[in-house]
Amino acid sequence: MESSEALREALAAKTQEAERLQDRFVRLHAEFENYKKRMAREKAEFLKFAHEGLILEFLPVLDNLERAMASARAEPGSTPLLEGIEMIARLFRSVLERAGVKPMEALGQPFDPGRHQAVAQVESSDEEATLVVEEIQKGYLIEGRVLRPAMVKVSRAVSSVSRDGAGGEDAQA
Repeated sequence: MESSEALREALAAKTQEAERLQDRFVRLHAEFENYKKRMAREKAEFLKFAHEGLILEFLPVLDNLERAMASARAEPGSTPLLEGIEMIARLFRSVLERAGVKPMEALGQPFDPGRHQAVAQVESSDEEATLVVEEIQKGYLIEGRVLRPAMVKVSRAVSSVSRDGAGGEDAQA
């Protein structure tokens, strides 16, 4: 009898240990699954923005293409040149769009220091102060996140000193 009682106690202890190990295994398995999902999300996020540095290097090229188009439009008889530059710029923009890069709208928008870099202030009699009145360099978003802020001129309300003729037209920001 004593041996059967000892066997029951040993069986109960081993059952308890097996349940504890089973619980530990289930928890470790759940933690590992969460780890795999987190790594997959981080990898996807990394790949989404991995080319950001390279794209930043190419944006000045697009800026110069747009300046060349503006210059060619002003020059009489440069239609073939203008068409060629426009084709290259369209191709360049489509490649950037496929990479998730989109130009941001700045003109007429309220100044946002997270999206705009103010390089000058322009006095305005409008009630709406701190509006973007001129875009000097286009800003871009990548997957909805600011890649390069837009360089802009921002309006400011005319002060009483400026109304008396003591202020200038453009004041540096």
